[in-house]
Amino acid sequence: MNKMVILGIETSCDETSIGILKDGRIAANLVATQEKIHTPYGGVVPELASRAHLLYIDALFLKAMEKASIAPGDIDAIGVTNSPGLKGSLIIGVSFACGLATALGIPLYMVNHLYAHIASSFLDPEMSFPAVGLVVSGGHTTFFHMNGPVDFKVAGETVDDACGETFDKVGRMLGLDFPGGPNVEREALKGDENRIRFPVPLLSPGSLDFSFSGLKTSVLYYSRKNGPGRNVADICAGFQKAVGDVLEEKARRALVKYRPRSMIVGGGVIQNGYIRNRLRKVASEKGVRLFIPPVDLCMDNGAMVALMTYFLAVAGAPPSPKKISVIPT
Repeated sequence: MNKMVILGIETSCDETSIGILKDGRIAANLVATQEKIHTPYGGVVPELASRAHLLYIDALFLKAMEKASIAPGDIDAIGVTNSPGLKGSLIIGVSFACGLATALGIPLYMVNHLYAHIASSFLDPEMSFPAVGLVVSGGHTTFFHMNGPVDFKVAGETVDDACGETFDKVGRMLGLDFPGGPNVEREALKGDENRIRFPVPLLSPGSLDFSFSGLKTSVLYYSRKNGPGRNVADICAGFQKAVGDVLEEKARRALVKYRPRSMIVGGGVIQNGYIRNRLRKVASEKGVRLFIPPVDLCMDNGAMVALMTYFLAVAGAPPSPKKISVIPT
């Protein structure tokens, strides 16, 4: 990798993060979480999220520079998430990036949040193209087909609730704390995944799109009818198995259709050990190398934005205008 210092800024939802890529390695990746802010409401409150970003971002930037042992003048380019995400949260990050890039007189790149999740694995020297990418997060469940690090084509996406969103909603139905994903996984370890059979929504044959709304509703009806307090662990285990069945089958379809050399997965839900093992199984079955980023790069973070920015710059992508209007409406 070229010797460059890239600053990555991530404020798409409820985590403020600054990452610094320095001479081909991640020199800093600081994240300020908002979990305590949103837990009382059982989900992310957009207005509170944007206010927290405004509170954290400047101090986080200064700490990241100190950790990476750089000064503002050492930064060669800035990348910032401008989509998709909560509009108010995105405005904070993009405003900060535009002001900093203008003051320093350096290029600014607008980065797609989902592409950045996939870019988390691009540092692995064994990763090769063509590849299939899968982002499984709180707001998105999306397949990509890629012939290069900046060549993303959507191959399938959710038509209703995202996978992580469904985990959180199921957790809330069962009285578990927010965020629901880790708590559902924890309860599932104590349950029998075959005791309660929930539907596995696969849509039409060959489809790479996702639908989790019906599965969520099935859990709701079951818990209302049977009382969630008596068998939370089994409900969680059965629900998690249904999600795993969907992701495994969709991954199998994508690998058969595109015949890639690599499969790259990213997003917060990929922290779930059960889901990771189901994806490892199908990749091994099809003889495809599977790349999963370290846990700290699965959640929203600035380092992944810096990585995507580096590949955009190297590919010769034109810098973005230093204007707030670059956030899609």
